[in-house]
Amino acid sequence: MSDSSSGSSWLERLGKVFSDEPESREELVTVLKEAQSQGVLDSDALLMIEGVLDVSEARVRDIMIPRPQIEIIDANDSLETILETMLESSHSRYPVMLDKEIVGILLAKDVLRAVVKGELNEKDDLQKIYREANFIPESKRLNVLLREFKSSRNHLALVVDEYAELAGLVTIEDVLEQIVGDIEDEHDVDEDECIQKRAGGAYSVQALTTIEEFNQFFGTEIETENTETMGGFLSFELGHVPVIGEEIETNGICFRVLKATERRAELFEAKPISQESIEQSDEQSELQSQTT
Repeated sequence: MSDSSSGSSWLERLGKVFSDEPESREELVTVLKEAQSQGVLDSDALLMIEGVLDVSEARVRDIMIPRPQIEIIDANDSLETILETMLESSHSRYPVMLDKEIVGILLAKDVLRAVVKGELNEKDDLQKIYREANFIPESKRLNVLLREFKSSRNHLALVVDEYAELAGLVTIEDVLEQIVGDIEDEHDVDEDECIQKRAGGAYSVQALTTIEEFNQFFGTEIETENTETMGGFLSFELGHVPVIGEEIETNGICFRVLKATERRAELFEAKPISQESIEQSDEQSELQSQTT
């Protein structure tokens, strides 16, 4: 086939896309991929277009941060405890819960401003800077949510399930990452440090951390001939690609998936089970003392 006939065929197909409604999403993606191979689109543009198509179909439940991963401020805690929690976790926004009910959102920048101005002297002062919480159903489509984020200038929403219980959290960054790919922020782990300490005796572990490095750090004795990385090891243990929020206990460690794509896991939380047992025992003892 000559170059001219090939070009003509391509232009005809491209013209069909814009003149007629595509029969399916798959057909549209196929044509766009051919456009990329012909140099009409670059690879980054193609990925973003595919991301836009995914956003139009995906729902909040597909990308939300599940509740176990959310750092929630307990309004009953002392001011010192609350500030210490914010300092250790280093997030920018925190849901505030009072007796199992979300009463607002606390922004780190608001707290810092109040501290600098000398307006934060006791716990009750925090209530003055609570932001209103925005609740959305987990079934909401991402393109609708993105439009709402843009119009309201609110960049965080709390996700509730069918029973109106808190199910997770989603930010505008989470939605945009579906289009443009990962956006590094204050929550991302420094690539030079594969294992970093988190609050509550837990550690964040990059999936590319070698098993040897993990064993040296935690004193474990993980052995496998299938892979050299922790991401590969946990995928093998689970029997599939890890999913965000999924947990597994092995070798004395409780692992929870913090970050993952459809193709691979990227970040885990690792917490020694013995530490969890101690905390659970303390909680049970406290409950028993309150009931006696």
